[in-house]
Amino acid sequence: MAASVAIAAEDAPAPDTTVEGIIITGEKFDRSLQETTTSVGVITAKRTEQEAIQSLWEMYERTANMSETYGHSGFTIRGIASQGVSGGGDAALATIYMDGAPLPSTISFAGPTDSWDVKQVEIFRGPQSTLQGLNALAGAVVIRSQEPTSDWDMRARAIVADPDETAFAFAGGGPIIADQLAFRIAAEKRDTDGYIHNVTRDAPEDPIDTFNLRAQLLLRPTEIEGFEARLGYTRFVRDGGYPFGYASTTTPNYMEDRVSFNEIANASKVDANVVTLELSQELGAGLTLSSISSWNSVDQFNSYDGDGTARRIGYGFNQYDYETLTQELRLNYEGERISGLIGAFYYDRDQLVTSGSLANVTTPVPTISALLQSSGLPAATANQLANLYALQLPVVPVQYAARQPMDVTTHAIFGDGEWRVTDRLSLVAGFRWDHEKNRTNVDQTAVFAGTYPNPAAFGAPGTPLYLAVMGINAGVANLVAQAGSATPQAERKFDAFLPKAGLRYELTPDMTAGFVVQRGYRSGGSSINTARSQSFSYDPEYTWNYEASLRSAWLDGRLTVNANAYYIDWSDQQVAVNFGLNDFDSHTVNAGKSHLYGFEIETAHKVSEAFDWYGSVGYSKTKFDEFLTTLDGEASDLSGSEFAYAPRWTLAVGGNYRWASGFVANLNANYRDKAFVSTGFAQDNAQIKSRTLLNGRVGYETDHWGAYLYGKNLFDVGYVTYGRPTTGQAVLGDPRVLGLMLQTRW
Repeated sequence: MAASVAIAAEDAPAPDTTVEGIIITGEKFDRSLQETTTSVGVITAKRTEQEAIQSLWEMYERTANMSETYGHSGFTIRGIASQGVSGGGDAALATIYMDGAPLPSTISFAGPTDSWDVKQVEIFRGPQSTLQGLNALAGAVVIRSQEPTSDWDMRARAIVADPDETAFAFAGGGPIIADQLAFRIAAEKRDTDGYIHNVTRDAPEDPIDTFNLRAQLLLRPTEIEGFEARLGYTRFVRDGGYPFGYASTTTPNYMEDRVSFNEIANASKVDANVVTLELSQELGAGLTLSSISSWNSVDQFNSYDGDGTARRIGYGFNQYDYETLTQELRLNYEGERISGLIGAFYYDRDQLVTSGSLANVTTPVPTISALLQSSGLPAATANQLANLYALQLPVVPVQYAARQPMDVTTHAIFGDGEWRVTDRLSLVAGFRWDHEKNRTNVDQTAVFAGTYPNPAAFGAPGTPLYLAVMGINAGVANLVAQAGSATPQAERKFDAFLPKAGLRYELTPDMTAGFVVQRGYRSGGSSINTARSQSFSYDPEYTWNYEASLRSAWLDGRLTVNANAYYIDWSDQQVAVNFGLNDFDSHTVNAGKSHLYGFEIETAHKVSEAFDWYGSVGYSKTKFDEFLTTLDGEASDLSGSEFAYAPRWTLAVGGNYRWASGFVANLNANYRDKAFVSTGFAQDNAQIKSRTLLNGRVGYETDHWGAYLYGKNLFDVGYVTYGRPTTGQAVLGDPRVLGLMLQTRW
């Protein structure tokens, strides 16, 4: 008997202690993470569950060289904001893709990006212009949901957390026709009152009420060998707070007792529909032909209070209507020495932005003084009278209404490949030729919405002072009138060639080094100046990205250490410039040139079947080499300033432990360095502090159910993500959240 026991022990398989194999699909070719030279942060479904991650924003916190902007309204990759480093340009600099469909940038804060039933999220750092093309100069976020299978699979989840948060989710599917046709449906309903209470309206300031539904069909007919079709539909509805919620900083303990006073609701409603169709056919001899089609329709309505007080002083709304169609055809080849792809791409986006607002424009004292001096008044007298006038009318109330349609179409051909010259050396190359045409115009009205100062308060009728104030009133009326007009349609066309070249060298069977040079691109366009109601053209901007990579595996595959280092040279940079009439006198120009450099190091270590840990560190240094702008009629050189929301250091670390009894635990932390929240003027006075967040989850699970307690920001660290000292408001980071999660699977 003892002998038989010994033999059984020898034949038993050794415990699997290798790091989880990760396949990267976002570069349109299935490669392992260790074979991918691009810097990519990956969040798998397993890690999502271990850390109780519920949103894309929590993934950003855990990714090297990523950060948020204005709360959860946007993000940066390597210090480059998804909407532009200084607000310039219409197109995004980084795009979120949901099952192959590009999402409009305005719903990146509130789109169908919750993590329920998501298979994997790949965050590409660095330009993806060669393969992704449009709106990917900084990088791309690729979300892939769980796919239908031929096996029945169902699971459900319930979450109760503070403050007053509930979430209920279900996912499941299986075969319709055995081994040929399968389906999957996933749905989640989430409700929370948020963290800020509005005292004036006695209501939550930043509530969230969302419903997300995904349905998929997967067809693999036995009659057509090598053919696959996947049809997906996503329906997302959100009714809640504005993209970022302001809390008052004028109250004691504003971090713990978060309140707001605005009389107009800061709210956002989103209604999105996304349809994708993916077809592929294996042709033999290593060739596969693919077609990827997507269509999405997004309606978004935002309302906001412009002054943050209980009075109806300033307010507005924005309505966004998007309809986007994309079509890609691609031929992939996998051979013994050569692999690669070639494809064609079409993109068409129709959008309409309508807006209305009551804005209070600071009375332009220098402009009024200059007007009076042009009429013959001495400078001292003109300045004195202009200041007296501003005491009577400190702000100019203007009722704006605007309608701006836009259409963007893009045609592109692209290719990417690798030639294994020897068993160790591979050459990589790629290209994209991109042709874009965009058309836009604006129809804007502007009406003075207040009461002009009475000239009789300055002097008797007919006196010079009386006449001067009448002239000032007429001048202010003329400035308001300039902001209302219709601009003719502006059409712009752009062509860009975007090459990529590099090499990979296998130093050892477990270590590979690479170097790639790639060009990034964002198209030009036309920018609307609200104060002048005029359209101004601007040209494309380009980057050259130089990047080195290292992929390594140690301890028989139990430990991986991967690193990327980069240098980016940016020219013809699109920046938003103010031209001095008032705060609304801004439009985009090619006024910038900059460079940035840094690195990412990411590691994962499976110590044993019971314990694994992971960590990452990122460093990014940004700098404007040229940045010329104008404010109040004076030219300023802002060269040397850094990008907004570009922390130099980002770190993350976490670990999991599994007991044989079924208990599990996770503890993870992430750090973001201090960062500027504006670019250029007085940048040193607009800085947010560093912060470290600690999160965790503990629970008990079996093969079919699990119960967990989780906590986010366990130490309840209070931190600001954006501040407005002049109005006593700030966008605050999320406080501590404690929750209970119940899960079942069968």
